[in-house]
Amino acid sequence: MVQYAFAPAPQPCLTVAGTDALFPVRRIWCVGRNYGAHAREMGHDDREPPFFFSKQPDMVVPGGGTIGYPTLTENLHHEAELVVALKDGGENVPVDSAASLIFGYAAGIDMTRRDLQKQMQAKGKPWEIGKSFEQSAPVGAITPSSALMTAGAIRLTVNGETRQDGDLSDMIWNVAEIIARLSAQVALAAGDIIFTGTPEGVGAVVRGDRLRVEIDGLTPLDVTIA
Repeated sequence: MVQYAFAPAPQPCLTVAGTDALFPVRRIWCVGRNYGAHAREMGHDDREPPFFFSKQPDMVVPGGGTIGYPTLTENLHHEAELVVALKDGGENVPVDSAASLIFGYAAGIDMTRRDLQKQMQAKGKPWEIGKSFEQSAPVGAITPSSALMTAGAIRLTVNGETRQDGDLSDMIWNVAEIIARLSAQVALAAGDIIFTGTPEGVGAVVRGDRLRVEIDGLTPLDVTIA
């Protein structure tokens, strides 16, 4: 029997829609600037190759709910995203094999400390501090499906007012291409989740704001900023 020096941390998990099963989260990957209009609103070329960053697994907020306004920032932004959950993995996965790795999909929000991100960018330093922090990855219930989601409305409202309103077909790099590209960088495995980028319309939220993400065919995600 293994004896730990102290009790291991709980396994981060997401719920699976329509079942009592839990999806254990292994790693959280995110795609940067994967919608042309959002890339342009952030001052970048919309045809750049995809790049990836990560959040820690225990930063996931399963099912949303109330999250705290983070420290060190005065400019917390919302980024509504389709999240892909993997049931299998590998390295250098061909695009035409990517669908076989998919367990399902969920709505998510990539919470971002925009001021810290921009400060690091201006200094030419890694901007992980702007993306990776406590409760920065709210994710709704996963809807099981191995089919590739290539289209469908994605929208985010704040206090009932629409902020982001796009379509998954506007992705520069689709789900299969994202999986293939990421698998050339790291070995993917069951339990990995991938945030696939956000449409235009990102903006700041304040304490008390109520956020809702809706993606066609998926369980909505509701988040309140404490």
